[in-house]
Amino acid sequence: MKLIKQWLRFIFALIAGILFIISLIIVTPCYFFVFSVYPKLKAPHIAHRISRTWTIILFAMFLIRVKVKNRNLIDRGKTYVFIANHRSLLDIPAYALACKNTIRFLAKIELTKIPLMGYIINRLYISVDRKDKEARMQSMERMKDSLKEKVSVFICPEGTRNKTDQPLLDFRDGAFRLAIESQLPLAVLTIRNAEKLLSPFKLLSLSPGTIYCTWSAPIETTGMNENDLPRLKEMARGLMMENLK
Repeated sequence: MKLIKQWLRFIFALIAGILFIISLIIVTPCYFFVFSVYPKLKAPHIAHRISRTWTIILFAMFLIRVKVKNRNLIDRGKTYVFIANHRSLLDIPAYALACKNTIRFLAKIELTKIPLMGYIINRLYISVDRKDKEARMQSMERMKDSLKEKVSVFICPEGTRNKTDQPLLDFRDGAFRLAIESQLPLAVLTIRNAEKLLSPFKLLSLSPGTIYCTWSAPIETTGMNENDLPRLKEMARGLMMENLK
């Protein structure tokens, strides 16, 4: 019986992968059109709607539900520095569904090399070479520019997917420094169960189920300075740990 379940899960994941590739081929021209035709300040907002619609369709085909708690805590008319924990490839689309605000993700530069997907990431995300100090500084400036354009930034403070048995990896400073320097609220999202639907170790392991997303009340950073960075990190970590219980 266990072997049968493993094979069924493999077949399901394989079909899902094929559907994803087909949908990617279909949706890429939509992004190309948006970024070619619409003004620079308007294009990200329309592109975010495309991303949300694409995710809704994909998750419906994959039989995956996303339940969002405390969505009312996030004001669609405000700009935030968003952060979330990260354990699965399903997290990114789940973030897009959980957040109605237009957002730009901070992504590692390696993702820009993926065919078709790389084009979308180059247009929608802010990429960074984490091994290059100068590149990290440039990405920080690009995130500040995005916030000035009233487009929120979404960062995973762990820096990479958590593949350990610990609930969270150590947080890096970038997201918290950005929130303090921009004097914008830090909005914390905690995501659960995604890694059970798609393991970080096995790409062909997708299964139907529910992803749970919980928003915490945004942390105001007005009046904070560099000395408050450790405290802000601990506050955010504490909120995530509480929601992961």
